[in-house]
Amino acid sequence: MKKDIFIGMFVGLVANAIGLFLTATFLGKGDDFTTVIKAAAAEGFLGKLISLGAVLNLIAFFIFIKKRKDYRARGVLLITVFIAVFTFVFKLFQ
Repeated sequence: MKKDIFIGMFVGLVANAIGLFLTATFLGKGDDFTTVIKAAAAEGFLGKLISLGAVLNLIAFFIFIKKRKDYRARGVLLITVFIAVFTFVFKLFQ
């Protein structure tokens, strides 16, 4: 059970990282990833990019639900909630 939750958490982190990379690449107007992240941090919308990156967690969550891997889906959900709280706190202190 714990192993499945950790697998789900890992998948959620990887999906969020890939989503962040894709979001920064598509919305970056041709700039590289690090330039987009630095500009987003300087202009105050890094939290929004991270939140958009979490959209891929939805896909992972529903795949796990469809395959009846409920504990893995729970891990993805935990990471998604953690990212939401992180972006809220990040935005609050920015």
